[in-house]
Amino acid sequence: MVARVVSGKSIRGILVYNERKIENAEASVLMAAGFPRSPEELSFKNKLERFEILTRQNERTKTNALHISLNFSNRDELDDEKLRQIAMDYMDGIGFGNQPFLVYRHYDASHPHIHIATVNIAEGGERIETHNIGKYRSEKIRKSIEERYDLVKAEEQKKEMAYMLKPIDLERIVYGKQETKSAISRTVREVADSYKFTSFSEFQTVLNQFNVIANRGNPGSNLYKKGGLTYHLLGGYGEKVGVPIKASSIYSSPTLKNLEKKYSRHKMQRKPYGQRLKHLIDKAMKNENDIRGLQRELVEQGIRIFLYGNEAGDIYGVTYIDNATRTVYKGSDLGKGYGAGAFLKRTGISLDDLRDMDLREEETEPATSLQTLPVIQVVLSDNTIGHGEKSDRGYSKKLQKTRIHQLE
Repeated sequence: MVARVVSGKSIRGILVYNERKIENAEASVLMAAGFPRSPEELSFKNKLERFEILTRQNERTKTNALHISLNFSNRDELDDEKLRQIAMDYMDGIGFGNQPFLVYRHYDASHPHIHIATVNIAEGGERIETHNIGKYRSEKIRKSIEERYDLVKAEEQKKEMAYMLKPIDLERIVYGKQETKSAISRTVREVADSYKFTSFSEFQTVLNQFNVIANRGNPGSNLYKKGGLTYHLLGGYGEKVGVPIKASSIYSSPTLKNLEKKYSRHKMQRKPYGQRLKHLIDKAMKNENDIRGLQRELVEQGIRIFLYGNEAGDIYGVTYIDNATRTVYKGSDLGKGYGAGAFLKRTGISLDDLRDMDLREEETEPATSLQTLPVIQVVLSDNTIGHGEKSDRGYSKKLQKTRIHQLE
């Protein structure tokens, strides 16, 4: 757990910041400690007045507001109730347990985190000392909470937060050598451990961003019958390249069986982030009236959209990836306004537009980050399973040469 404590002169400003996050579907209020009513019953005015009752009792103290953020690893198992308990323990530990405070859960980053708003003026006008609070009191309780709740340690988490997954640079990999396994293993572990996917096809779509493909084998093959899984590097035209890596040989063992165990849990874990994704898609569609503008707006938020179709030009599915919060949604899971047909209608993209797109045939520079990849891609396949779920055979023969249409 990484704790950050910032002192300020405006509790109003801190509240405005967090309440605006709620309006934008990027946060929710978890608790209101020391308030007469539940968070849902409190207006902005109610929240502000509760704090100002205290700050008016000591107008000499100008730096009277505290804005705290507690940041967790994606590997930490955290529901709202556990976050409330952690917030209470932390506030007790830094000497603010008797103060009124508001706890907000934010969904605007890839890792779980909460924000806490409070003031350092106690009842009667006494000022609570905050000098070096981060260095001493916060550090002590932070370590205690990590042990109590079995959280990822701050030192390890800081390294984790600094790590950003990038597409594998195929030109730098020597096929068949150790570099291949190392590159694939690193990517697969990160995706399997931190992304919230609820099906094999969603997992596959995320992996493809990073030039890796998971292979279950053709139906009827020994690999498929035994529930096996291998991973390969994914070439620029959708072909598997290099030697396959067995799932069981990768540390953390991302086998098909182990992946399937995650689906129901991920379905619950991604719930808080669906509203953010819909809000950002709606906002982009409202603000931009062409594909370029839409892509520009969404790339800043880490969102990518995959439309699934066949060679006849039929689009039958859509998957949304929010790389900021590391969540994946089929369009139908977000709601009827976000399915493939609705997306095409709302954006004004026609099937003719998709058919007329130039295929990606010329050599291009390899992507060095997700920001350099197209936001909207059309993935064509003549062999599908369910809504937008590609078969493990991958792509049609034609598309092994030209895998992706880019909407640019």
